Amino acid sequence: MVVGKVSEFIGSLYYLCVTLLRFKNIMKLKNYLLLLALLLAVGVRAQVPTGDKYPKREFRAAWIQAVNGQFRGVPTERLKQTLISQLNSLQGAGINAIIFQVRPEADALYASQHEPWSRFLTGTQGQMPSPMWDPMQFMIEECQKRNMEFHAWLNPYRISTAGNTKFADSHIYHQHPEWFVTYNKQILFDPGLPQSRQFICKVVKDIVSRYDVDAIHMDDYFYPYPAAGQFFPDDKSFRKYGLAKGYKPEQKADWRRENVNKLIREIKRTILLNKPWVRFGISPFGIYRNKKSTPDGSGSNTNGLQNYDDLYADITYWVKQGWIDYNMPQIYWEMGHPLADYTTLIKWWSKHAYGGHLYIGQDVARTMKADQLTKKMRYERRLPHIAGNCFWPANEILWNNKGVADSLQRHYHRYPALIPAYTNMHNRAPEEVKKLKTEWTADGFMLHWKAEQSKTNPELAWYFVVYRFDPKEEVDLNNPAKIVGITRNTFYKLPYDEGKIKYRYVVTAVDRFHNESPKGKSKKVKL
Repeated sequence: MVVGKVSEFIGSLYYLCVTLLRFKNIMKLKNYLLLLALLLAVGVRAQVPTGDKYPKREFRAAWIQAVNGQFRGVPTERLKQTLISQLNSLQGAGINAIIFQVRPEADALYASQHEPWSRFLTGTQGQMPSPMWDPMQFMIEECQKRNMEFHAWLNPYRISTAGNTKFADSHIYHQHPEWFVTYNKQILFDPGLPQSRQFICKVVKDIVSRYDVDAIHMDDYFYPYPAAGQFFPDDKSFRKYGLAKGYKPEQKADWRRENVNKLIREIKRTILLNKPWVRFGISPFGIYRNKKSTPDGSGSNTNGLQNYDDLYADITYWVKQGWIDYNMPQIYWEMGHPLADYTTLIKWWSKHAYGGHLYIGQDVARTMKADQLTKKMRYERRLPHIAGNCFWPANEILWNNKGVADSLQRHYHRYPALIPAYTNMHNRAPEEVKKLKTEWTADGFMLHWKAEQSKTNPELAWYFVVYRFDPKEEVDLNNPAKIVGITRNTFYKLPYDEGKIKYRYVVTAVDRFHNESPKGKSKKVKL
């Protein structure tokens, strides 16, 4: 990790990049890419845990899906209580980030300015919830109460699942049917059209500018999974945009990859121009390329579907270019799987992390069926570049499949963990808290402090970590067992009990990039 003068330089360069990007007529996209390449070239790396049994820094997320129909037609107040209950249970299992599906089919589980309300919320696409409420805004607020990150999960290209073609009158399909193609009974944006990318970026801009999200998230649905005997119908767009740029018919795969590259690059740029602290993450299919598909043998020793060759998603290239802020491959298989061994794959991805944030997508049901939770958690924590997990789906934790929630709570998430710091985005800690004191209030014996906070300045304090030590104990802020509270408030209720036992409390400030003030403010207290 870069420190001192170099880190200050990188932080300054990052904001220079963002500033220059606002002058669209002056700075071309290639210049922007050169700046991002410079950021990576000087050696900034993500702050990740390194094999600790109980890491202080670890991404611990869960996917909450909408397409399973769990929200459809549920009365508003009941659904709100369901979501609150789910968040409470997930927090109890140590989850510190929620990836919430808000755009399943070019529709919205939020008050979109560009797309209709989702059928997965109301039962009918375009039908407004009654009484009116905004599920994404509600979830953002509830996550912030629990100091959990909120990642808005979007499907970029899909506008219908198999057999569903009943679109609301306001759906973009009715306005521009020429933008779409049908493949394997699904209707999708044509990735080869600039208009498709422009519209998707418009949706991203709307979300980022109006909602206080921590990240934009997309999974493995780029070009669709190949269907046997079917050809993706993009000949028309290839003739217009591929041949015109010099691609030959035998190079169509390269052209498709470039289309997806453009989308990822443009989404990142859209986010940077609006809220540069918002991150962009991808959870790709678990295999980048099989070894047999790579002339140099650089692929993984696996035999399955490939991001690069089959979905036209060049994941490692995006990481190298700095276009995505975290990579979370879906390693859903078991240890010992004959075609896609879990151990083989996480070792491959760790080797090809390229200094970025690398998390692992976990299939809870398959893991628990194979009785491999312990093996997986222990093994991946020994690898140098893996910084956490996301569990699919959240419902498996909620119903405690084979005791998974209990195991996470008692063992692997026994102590709280901070999200790994995005030092490649910003590498200066916020100012220490001030005026740490205790006082009796109507709510009890409280620890109070002062700190400069702002929702629009990501460099200031965003939340606070409260540690407790015995009075003669060495203050070790790297020990998560000493964390007694993580809060966005500037106060913490102390467990007062007759005032006979002495403790030392330390409070640190953490910014939106998860940089933590180095020493904290300390105070001795009798409880």
